[in-house]
Amino acid sequence: MKVSKQGRVALAHHEGVRKKPYLDSILLWTTGVGHLIAPLEHQKMTLDQRKAAKAAGQLACPAEWNRVLTDDEVISILEADLVRFERGVARLCPASLTQGRFDALTSFAFNAGLGGLQKSSIRQCHNRSDFDGAANSFLKYRIAGGVVQKGLIVRRNDERAMYLSGE
Repeated sequence: MKVSKQGRVALAHHEGVRKKPYLDSILLWTTGVGHLIAPLEHQKMTLDQRKAAKAAGQLACPAEWNRVLTDDEVISILEADLVRFERGVARLCPASLTQGRFDALTSFAFNAGLGGLQKSSIRQCHNRSDFDGAANSFLKYRIAGGVVQKGLIVRRNDERAMYLSGE
């Protein structure tokens, strides 16, 4: 199964499209449509450690990514990222996948990671065929960096609606 055109539009809307690298809300280097480029050593740090590293000027963008991406590069990177998340969703939530459910689960996994989906109550409910419970569970995941994020509230409501859309 593949993310639909509508799902891709929603994903790009919520992730944003950035051609230059930026630090996301938890201080990890990102580019394109939510493509994580942070070195592994940065990913292993706590948020407080990344804050300290940034303050000390030690949280530099990886040199090979410190440039402006072309439109074609942004699309190519997104396509490659989506393949991994689509496969992960199909593996972690194999049953009863409508297009809307698949799009919503893939959007969540793209944002929270496949490990985040694997541990989530969304997945637990979905795999028990508790689809209302799964839909409502999206709303629990609205915190990043220890803070409730308005953007995540909007995103999770949109993912919930997509999951329930039945398409």
